[in-house]
Amino acid sequence: MRKITLVLSALLFFTTIIFAQKVSLDDFKNWKPRNIGPAGMSGRITAIDAVYTNPDIIYIGAASGGVWKTTSGGAEWTPVFDEQPLLNIGSIAIQQSNPDIVWVGTGEGNPRNSLNLGGGIYKSYDAGKTWKLMGLEKTICIHRIIINPQNPDIVYVGATGNPYAPHPEKGVWKTTDGGETWQQILKVNDSTGVGELVMDPSNPNKLIANMWQFYRTPFSSKSGGQGSGLYITTDAGKSWKKLTSKDGLPAGELGRIGIAFARSMPSRVYAKVEAAKNGFYKSDDGGFTWTLVNSNPADVTDRPFYYQEIYVDPKNENRIYDIHSTVTLSEDGGKSFSTLLPYRHIHPDHHAWWIHPENPNLIIEGNDGGIGISRDRGKSWVFDEKIPVGQFYHVRVDNELPYNVMGGMQDNGSWHGPAYTWISGGIRNYYWNNVGGGDGFDVMADPDDASWVYSMSQQGNVGRRNWKTGENWYVRPVPFDTALRLRFNWNSAIAQDPFDNNTIYFGSQFVHKSTNKGASWEIISPDLTTNNKDQQKQDENGGLTLDITGAENYNTILAISPSTLEKGLLWVATDDGNVQLTRDGGKTWTNFRGKIPGMPLGAWLPQVHASRYNAGEAFVVANDYRRGDFRPYIFRTTDYGKTWTRMVDEKKVKGYALCMIQDPAEKNLIFVGTEHGLWISFDNGNTFEQWKNGYPSVSTYDLAIQEREADLVIATFGRSLWVLDDIRPLRKMAANNGNKPSAPITAFATPDAYQAQYKAAPGYEWSTAGLWDAENRNRGASVSFYINKAHMPVAPPQTQQPEANRTQPAAGQQRGAGGGRRNRGDSVSVKIYNANNELIRTLQWNADSGFNRRYWGMEEKGVRFPGSPRPAPGAPEPGGMQALPGTYKLVLSYAGASDSTMVTVKDDPRLGNRNSIKIAQKKMIDRLQKSADKLTELMDRLTEAEEVCNKITAQLKDLSGKETDSLRKTSSAMQKEITGIREIISGKRDERQGITRNSAVTVLTQLQMARQYITAKSVAPGEQEEKLVQNAESSVNTVVQKTNDFFENKWKKFKALAESTKIELFKEYKPL
Repeated sequence: MRKITLVLSALLFFTTIIFAQKVSLDDFKNWKPRNIGPAGMSGRITAIDAVYTNPDIIYIGAASGGVWKTTSGGAEWTPVFDEQPLLNIGSIAIQQSNPDIVWVGTGEGNPRNSLNLGGGIYKSYDAGKTWKLMGLEKTICIHRIIINPQNPDIVYVGATGNPYAPHPEKGVWKTTDGGETWQQILKVNDSTGVGELVMDPSNPNKLIANMWQFYRTPFSSKSGGQGSGLYITTDAGKSWKKLTSKDGLPAGELGRIGIAFARSMPSRVYAKVEAAKNGFYKSDDGGFTWTLVNSNPADVTDRPFYYQEIYVDPKNENRIYDIHSTVTLSEDGGKSFSTLLPYRHIHPDHHAWWIHPENPNLIIEGNDGGIGISRDRGKSWVFDEKIPVGQFYHVRVDNELPYNVMGGMQDNGSWHGPAYTWISGGIRNYYWNNVGGGDGFDVMADPDDASWVYSMSQQGNVGRRNWKTGENWYVRPVPFDTALRLRFNWNSAIAQDPFDNNTIYFGSQFVHKSTNKGASWEIISPDLTTNNKDQQKQDENGGLTLDITGAENYNTILAISPSTLEKGLLWVATDDGNVQLTRDGGKTWTNFRGKIPGMPLGAWLPQVHASRYNAGEAFVVANDYRRGDFRPYIFRTTDYGKTWTRMVDEKKVKGYALCMIQDPAEKNLIFVGTEHGLWISFDNGNTFEQWKNGYPSVSTYDLAIQEREADLVIATFGRSLWVLDDIRPLRKMAANNGNKPSAPITAFATPDAYQAQYKAAPGYEWSTAGLWDAENRNRGASVSFYINKAHMPVAPPQTQQPEANRTQPAAGQQRGAGGGRRNRGDSVSVKIYNANNELIRTLQWNADSGFNRRYWGMEEKGVRFPGSPRPAPGAPEPGGMQALPGTYKLVLSYAGASDSTMVTVKDDPRLGNRNSIKIAQKKMIDRLQKSADKLTELMDRLTEAEEVCNKITAQLKDLSGKETDSLRKTSSAMQKEITGIREIISGKRDERQGITRNSAVTVLTQLQMARQYITAKSVAPGEQEEKLVQNAESSVNTVVQKTNDFFENKWKKFKALAESTKIELFKEYKPL
């Protein structure tokens, strides 16, 4: 008895485990979001390298979009760094003696306000297929990697470091064992990193480094200081000499310095020096002494902190390329410059430049908008529009059908485009509409008319634009008090009032309210920031070279969130750490500064969200990396701010927090975006897991949910926009508090399915690798289901076949677990019923463990067409006509269990209700099908008769005699008769060589034409279709009669002859 009790207890315990297992995102391995682009604007490129011996092999690094590779000179690109924990790239170097070895340094070396930080240096031994972290994680930003061409185990690294905080890892690092160990060989102080590092092309032991003192705060930046300078070594970094004014450099503080050796004359070195007076310098003794050659501000002053790089033509020591906002060219050693790339054609703001050392006509350049390739030394350029590395700050959606996605990109304007299309092919760049210039930020659709959007650019510039017509209104708030200076953040706040479509809110240091869609404004709050005057000195920003662009504007509002549940309730978050609440439309405000436990005082607050479930609930996203703190912070209140809890910390997610959204249909489902990717909680924020299925660990800046279609739309700062279609399965998991389904199969709720008419893609008939084609949504009704791995059949290990004989899984499918291979029968049976509970379709879908998504084409069971072969046993049934709009029940069965879901099929909303037309068409098709079925049976009989003739002919082979000759002759005559009937049905076979078309009218062509004309247009069948059907019916009846006559007369006689003929199949053999 005790044994039985123990066994039962164990079984109950085991059952509890099975039924209480938490869902893992690995269960969703077959579900990947779609990257919808756009790619036509691309994004900031920070590093370029190519293989000298095969320059069609190019690697590029995006500031926050990973490493991309082409082996076709740019015809096609592939991201090769997406499996790594971050995508922020500062440098790339190929080992030219073995191009399979590639080094990548993470963390951008151009420290603007939207800088993305790194985490070490990586090495690939297989041309980018796999990567290994080689250390230097604490250097944060690696601007240069230089490989010793004579001994590639020796590698130098220039670490700019974190501009937001001092730390000891800034400086020059060296390895002599291929990255296994590192030594810091040049350090000045904790605030000074590497601005540039170059190697003498004739002497790998000689290097010149610009050590650059630079820092940022949330409200300022400063380039230059006592730590900055030019350093030279001739003994591979064992010792360094700091060059000074005695060596010809300017006296006083220095800033960032661009350096370049002339490959054709290595004693010639150039330097573009940031100083109290910027200048262009030249050295003719290898960099030991310097001479000023140009101090014209137009030639030597731009934005040194952002771009301060120069390059020398490898075959002409006097030809210099200076890359900055534009690209300027000197042919006289820097004495004068002319514009090579102006502010048009190729995107301005240049950061990377590669010249082939033996063919200087080939140049590849990287800028804020992507890459350009020139093969004629810069006279003409090709922009590559296939690299979607856009840096989006925001994303929103409208409620159109199909719906649109909109948002603004760093230095690439604001854009509006489709989440999916009813156009054949993918989502192309020219489907996107520009709705604003400059640095793009938030874009918000007018809820009354989605053709109008509010679109923002830097410093609070906001317009109201019609994306269809191009009409544009400038609606930025203006103060009535001319003495009042409004402070707008680089990335200002805008919000739509949920109770009044005419009312919108906008943020400066005040909340501005418009009740007429931006035509006029009123201020409804006091200054909601700390209003710290010491933090408002942006007119002095930049250090040695002023940089006053609005990027450092501070003491401003970053987020406004009106409640959808309580009118007059607004939450506001600022860049200096204030969380403010009003419940009376702005008459009074409560500041929670210092009242949120765990929030760093003065943290940056990019988002605040009023809950959709509880008027007193709100979420605040905070980060403090601009002061050196990389921890994630998201806080929550459920009682209007009386108490707060920290929902997200470094134990739950990786990377500082950037955004979050709570699902509007399931409160337990919460999504969080961090600097290192997308995270999901199924239990109301208690635990999180990273979504890695087809989505890289990219800076994830904003999230939106299209409520009608339950799509999660993702804005990344480095990989453009993504859509995770139909998150209803995640909602069901979250409703169960993150527990995975225990049944063998679980079907999820489905989105509405539209029988949309797809038009041909405009502009192109045939696309090539040169055309960006983002993934469109699949056609058909989307059906999602979950297979519990515990119920998946596996073959016993002892019965496994040898590896060579095993059945391989289909593409995209994976083997099950449990010690054996997956059974070939791992499929789901699907039965589809209409509203009358009539079975209209049977399908068989491949199934894998965990989440599956398949598509029903919204068709009924089809028919076998005359002349087609009989289906083999177990063959899938053919598809037929489109099902009528309505609600259908899908019953999914697997492993002895079933579950069901409902699918609502809708007609194309652009075409109105066409049910009566479709019913009339179906009625006529069903009538026509009776003739087709009759013809099918007729042709089967002809096939059987042919098989009999062939068997008899085969038996008569090698036999002779009067009876056999007569039977052979009659059999041949029967085959000719059959052929004659077939030719009436389907026409004569044209035996001539080449492309031929049989234009004869046959029974089959009449059937096909009648069917085609019935369904070829959205009108009920008329007199024309009736006549076509009658013709087809008449033709079928005629050939049926002819066939019946054949079988009743000639075939019966043939049968009698065959049965009466004595065929001697055996010879007599006499003994030998």
